[in-house]
Amino acid sequence: MTTTHTESAPATASPAAATPPAAGASPSLIATLAGHYYTDPGIFRQEQEKIFERLWFCAVRSADLGKPGAFRTVRIGRESVLITRNRAGELRAFLNICRHRGAQLCTEESGEVRRNLQCPYHAWTYDLDGRLVAAPNLQKMPDIDRTERSLVPVPLREWLGYAWVCLADEPPSFEDTVIGAAVERLGEAACLDRYRTEGLALGKRLTYDVRANWKLIIENFMECYHCGTIHPELTEVLPEFADGFAAQYYVGHGAAFSEEATGFTVDGTEGFGRLPGIEDTQDRRYYAITVRPQVFVNLVPDHVIVHRMFPMAPDRTVVECDWLYLPEVVDSGADLSKSVELFHRVNAQDFDACERTQPAMSSRAYRAGGVLVPSEHHIGAFHQWVTDCLEETRS
Repeated sequence: MTTTHTESAPATASPAAATPPAAGASPSLIATLAGHYYTDPGIFRQEQEKIFERLWFCAVRSADLGKPGAFRTVRIGRESVLITRNRAGELRAFLNICRHRGAQLCTEESGEVRRNLQCPYHAWTYDLDGRLVAAPNLQKMPDIDRTERSLVPVPLREWLGYAWVCLADEPPSFEDTVIGAAVERLGEAACLDRYRTEGLALGKRLTYDVRANWKLIIENFMECYHCGTIHPELTEVLPEFADGFAAQYYVGHGAAFSEEATGFTVDGTEGFGRLPGIEDTQDRRYYAITVRPQVFVNLVPDHVIVHRMFPMAPDRTVVECDWLYLPEVVDSGADLSKSVELFHRVNAQDFDACERTQPAMSSRAYRAGGVLVPSEHHIGAFHQWVTDCLEETRS
């Protein structure tokens, strides 16, 4: 795993009953996905088509496109998507394909144009709303419908300060599938709204190039059976994680800070004071949400951590991780290092574990898959969701 600085699963208990289930309530071991689900290029292509190209995908942080003309390209499934801010200050998304001969319109990952987007091949030119405005000899072709030859638009919604896009011809309900993930995990959307993530500022961003399948990363994030083994810093701050049950195992439960910890930092020292909207019941607690298929949201009293996964190949996933704070904290030049370092270590530890697991997915020992212990049973719902998505008929 290299670092460049350059599900919510259906839970099994309520917050009032955040204790492991009684022994014997269900079989101790249940099956995982078979190994080829993590290595087969054919399955990865199906996931691109039936998951990443059909569901809402968290593409960019809205503030990264700070002024009109700013753009960013993002790979979603098999497509390159171009996101830009128009003259009215609104975000727009399009397939990053010129409507003339199919050349990629913007070849850089990010950048800024003064007025228009121009194809580097034949100079077809589009405004920031995607409309064809110019092309060599266009005036000699009066029958061309400029609207019809505009860039192909992609539906876009903004939530939590991020732009979410969907490549489906008929996108699923954003409220049900995206906001619904927070409701499913926290019990009510208001619990997340209180963090006012859309008003926070980016304090730190790290990008991780992980040599592992995207599903291994999600599975790892959803469980804490491994926490006592590989996360010594995290379990010092959140001691209940050492018992093996993750916060996502329960509905509405936030893992409590240790009595010795005064903040969510690598050494448990004080952070930056709690966010204004946080209620007393959420103070000194950590919450985690998985928004399928590729987002993790981590909530602590003084900041929010957002992971966005970009599956690149069956055995490669790029993860972009943002640490978000009150604007005045960032603007003050406060030292964020202890705050950032805690979850950076968690990330490095987790991704190292995923990379150690990936080679075994092609072993004959894992041909039929592995098993989930009781504290991991909620991962089974994620596996079922994946297989249900892949079994859907082509729309």
